[in-house]
Amino acid sequence: MANAQQATSAGPLGKQLWQQTWPMAIGVLALLGFQLVDSAFIARLGTAPLAAQAFTFPLSFLIIGIQVGIGIAIAALISRALGGGEPQRARRLSTLVLMVGSTLIGVLAVGLWLGQRPVFTLLGADQVALDYIRRYWPIQLLAGWLGALAYFAYSVFRAHGNTKLPGNMMLLTSLINLALDPLLIFGFGPWDGLGLPGAAWASVIAFGTGLGFTGTWLWRQHWLTRRGLGAETRRSLRPFMGIAGPAMVSQLMPPLSAMLAIAVVAAIGETHVAAWGLASRLETLSLMAILALTMSLPPWLGRCYGAGDWAQIKRLMRLVLKVAVLWQLALGIIMALAAHWIALALAGQPAVQEELALLIRFLLPSYAALGVCMLVVSAGNALGFPLWSMVLSGVRLFICYLPCLWLGMQLGGWTGLALGAAIGNVLAGLAAWRMLKRLLSRPQRTREV
Repeated sequence: MANAQQATSAGPLGKQLWQQTWPMAIGVLALLGFQLVDSAFIARLGTAPLAAQAFTFPLSFLIIGIQVGIGIAIAALISRALGGGEPQRARRLSTLVLMVGSTLIGVLAVGLWLGQRPVFTLLGADQVALDYIRRYWPIQLLAGWLGALAYFAYSVFRAHGNTKLPGNMMLLTSLINLALDPLLIFGFGPWDGLGLPGAAWASVIAFGTGLGFTGTWLWRQHWLTRRGLGAETRRSLRPFMGIAGPAMVSQLMPPLSAMLAIAVVAAIGETHVAAWGLASRLETLSLMAILALTMSLPPWLGRCYGAGDWAQIKRLMRLVLKVAVLWQLALGIIMALAAHWIALALAGQPAVQEELALLIRFLLPSYAALGVCMLVVSAGNALGFPLWSMVLSGVRLFICYLPCLWLGMQLGGWTGLALGAAIGNVLAGLAAWRMLKRLLSRPQRTREV
């Protein structure tokens, strides 16, 4: 009887999941696609500019980690307020996240600008890379701040169940960036272009445009308010930090891991750093379906949480993980088989192409397991298990991924490094699956907030 009931609900549930996720999938694909094309354009400038950009990725991910942690917390609280029938509180929370989030990201960006030289030197950047970074990094920080503000606005829409507008805005900003990239990097007509800084200016213009449109729509929806913000701050600070604190720690672990990983790669050589940077861009693009699910799933789970519908939560998680594994594994195998042609299209130098192709063959299929881990972390934050999500993030990176990567390099060089990273992803996926089964077995007893 239970199996029949689950079968009848699977169809409508799958349809609803598709409707919630496909707009974000298109938006994520466009956003990550332009970032990959951005790196491909920079590769045409030479190995040194591409390596310089690769050194900035971990610190860019640091900004993204903070903004995602704040976005996770606010989406969870807003969706729970809506699920509990508190629309006025949802308006106050939406306003607070835009005010506080913009301030925090701004302070972080200034700090990263002031400390750029010692940080990048510590990561292994030489003087040539530092010269490129000095001209590129301040503009990229401005782009990161604008992108964070747009992300906070997207989070408010997602918490209300609207994934179409954020998806459309991500597509719009991506198209603007793609159009401006070659013009600002290489120039046109008599103008020679800006080189590496041109890529950052293209992002500034694109994110600024997207933020303007999204902010206007957000105000027209009457989802913001000026009333009761002080009282709401006192009421929501503790639950917000209970979610945002562990979520931000979880999101800050990948940038720290990326810093350690690129320091290991930098010891091998500049060509390997360039290939690693391209592989990082390709990783995020290949995970676009997973990333879309991590954006569309938490608000849905939060509304179920607010209504106390744990049966629906279990059905939804089973469906999401099944779809994620099948999709990611099929995509990974196809891209691994086409690794030579993908590397040829992305990298300008033959040496970089060879190293990138090797990474694609080993890493892309392992992202099926990595996707499971990412979804479990995202779901844990939405369902009141932020500390468990934080622990899982730490296990994934510092027990599974980095030790396997380092050990693989020691034993097998570049090939061993790629194989070790893949094994680390698989181990993380298995750990996430076991943790999810444990958390959902008795949710009412193990819930933290």
